Amino acid sequence: MKKLMVMLLAAGALSIGSLSPASAQYENPKPGEAAKADAAAAAAPAKVEAAAPAAAVAQAPAPVATPAAPAAPADAPKPPNINKGDTAFMYAATMMVILMTIPGLALFYGGLVRSKNMLSVLMQVFVTFALISILWMVYGYSLAFTGGSPFIGGLSKMFLSGVTPESAAATFSKDTYIPELMFVAFQCTFAAITCALIVGAYAERMKFSAVLLFMALWFTFSYLPMAHMVWYWDGPDAIRDAATQASVGEAAGWLWAKGALDFAGGTVVHINAGIAGLVAAYVLGKRIGYGRESMAPHNLTLTMVGAALLWVGWFGFNAGSNLEANGVAAMAFANTLFATAAAVLTWTFAEWMIKGKPSMLGGASGAVAGLVAITPACGFVGLIGGVIIGAVAGGACFWGVSSLKKMLGADDALDVFGVHGIGGITGALLTGVFASPSLGGLGICNYITNKCGDAADFPGVGAQVWIQFQAVLTAVVVSGIVSFVALMIVKTVVGVRVNEEEEREGLDTTYHGESAYKM
Repeated sequence: MKKLMVMLLAAGALSIGSLSPASAQYENPKPGEAAKADAAAAAAPAKVEAAAPAAAVAQAPAPVATPAAPAAPADAPKPPNINKGDTAFMYAATMMVILMTIPGLALFYGGLVRSKNMLSVLMQVFVTFALISILWMVYGYSLAFTGGSPFIGGLSKMFLSGVTPESAAATFSKDTYIPELMFVAFQCTFAAITCALIVGAYAERMKFSAVLLFMALWFTFSYLPMAHMVWYWDGPDAIRDAATQASVGEAAGWLWAKGALDFAGGTVVHINAGIAGLVAAYVLGKRIGYGRESMAPHNLTLTMVGAALLWVGWFGFNAGSNLEANGVAAMAFANTLFATAAAVLTWTFAEWMIKGKPSMLGGASGAVAGLVAITPACGFVGLIGGVIIGAVAGGACFWGVSSLKKMLGADDALDVFGVHGIGGITGALLTGVFASPSLGGLGICNYITNKCGDAADFPGVGAQVWIQFQAVLTAVVVSGIVSFVALMIVKTVVGVRVNEEEEREGLDTTYHGESAYKM
């Protein structure tokens, strides 16, 4: 255990040194200057410093503003306008995302494995959540949501330095903020569940020490750069005219600046995790007896309960990504309901027609497929577009886990790639289609004119799909390379796979000294 802790700390230190800008004290001056000018002109907060893609190009987690200096002449700008209703909304949304992971995802995965590995899966999800939460506080938030480069942030907020009860995070409306600590916690839950999703791909055969070391490396080199590239920007108050908009684009994440739309994590969360799962399945190899012995789920009742908790929690995941309790959040909420229902029906009827019987596992898998696909689109598309995305994803993911999986020849134990990878790609690309105002979408927001949904501001379906494709390709390449390299490092340091005897006996007893069930 001491050896593992030393390795984790070393991995974190190596990660920080590799990803940070040349100077650990580097801080992008442009957001501060822009917000300072804006404060003088329009009484906005004194300094906008970190962000995420918003309605200007992509609606998701938002920028961060530090509070004004305490010294206050009579004509000093007013402090950030913290909206209590939005803040209460974000408390609920954050707790719902935690509910998705522990116990939702843990139970969903736990029911799908054999009984001898039930506790090992619960433990891997639970401890991954805890590990990533600490790494997020230490350096993850800073690298994802401060200025640095188009590809990764800096270390100005390492250990949440400067984040206080008074500091504020921007939403997607000008002069409207929530506490920065609330934004930190909300984004932490996204990072944690993304890493936990990968557990399903290598379930029943990976060492616990290898799981933790891999998670630390993958989180640092894959999740954080993707989150920064897609969701970092200076915030709406930094945009006042064409010149300041150009400045915001220069300081933003690479994919945000391109105009990629990802409301709640199609690329950052699902494609990222799906590709990592596929690579892990290849590197670890197939489970002993795969294709010859029965590896049926041991408790579909728990899987159904987990799927239901995921669906309920996903309302916080998607609607909460708007950061404000308004009509856009309501649209994201409604799309999460109806698109998921469409995916359940599509998967169920496809399985009924092809296999002769509709299964509970199929219905639950269809729900997750719909939730995954609507995630990048939920705040950009209309209800009809959302239902179409859900229906298409249900069919696409059913094909992914039944036909594509055989073609790929990988033992992706719980179909992480087939559902999250294929569903994420489907949703990301179709976002570019149905976000168009001409097809009932909400379009994008123009922070110069302060209008949203104007057809003239949307680049066109073809152009937007091309941008979405670039974001998808970036996620595939980054996650694929990082996952492979990280697994090779883990394999060299601690070994990646359990031995045959341990695998046959089950990881519950061999790695955790416990059994889920007493016979």
